[in-house]
Amino acid sequence: MSVAGAQPRYRGVLFDLDGTLADTAPDLGGALNDLCARYDRPLVAMERLRRRASTGARGMIEEGFGIGPADPFFEELRDEYYAIYQDRLTRDSVLFDGVVELIAALQQAAIPWGIVTNKFARFAEPLVAQMPPLDSAGCLVCGDTFARPKPYPDPLLGAAERLAIAPAELLYVGDDERDMQAAVAAGMAGVVAAYGYLGNGLPPEQWPAAHHIAHPTELLALVQG
Repeated sequence: MSVAGAQPRYRGVLFDLDGTLADTAPDLGGALNDLCARYDRPLVAMERLRRRASTGARGMIEEGFGIGPADPFFEELRDEYYAIYQDRLTRDSVLFDGVVELIAALQQAAIPWGIVTNKFARFAEPLVAQMPPLDSAGCLVCGDTFARPKPYPDPLLGAAERLAIAPAELLYVGDDERDMQAAVAAGMAGVVAAYGYLGNGLPPEQWPAAHHIAHPTELLALVQG
């Protein structure tokens, strides 16, 4: 599994966070069901919530309450949801199997890597700090770091600049269609994390991706010469 001594095809790797490095659905969904219980709403099955986990508070509230941002009650629910989620940020969340080994191999081979997520910094920064080895990322770009989040290329281009690597020499790994759209827009090779949440839109086979992996450690073959 080691890539030590190999000449990488790419000089670095960027990762999405939720559904790619960390299985955060248990806490994202758990916070939604805590909110539902507060309002005597029926709880939502976790399998249903996993498919919406990458859409954050908006997706969770749509599933639990059937309303979107245009509803006048949405903002109040969103703020309550954020408070509940912040209190249970890593209660049940875990790294996906193989992530620790993957990061260790990248570090052994001196391949820079970073995280680009649409999660706001108020959640992403403490979550990463509490889930080593994610805290050793070369950069962390959050959903509010730039004015335009994914699927716009701005966060990925910002991360490339922070790692001092040209976009064409970076892989971007994610589990949502907008991750692949952002990768294309940034001039990076997109890698679908097929073990992740994958949303409820188009199937991943129809996303504009260069590669698909079924397990995190499969990424190593892409960075080996």
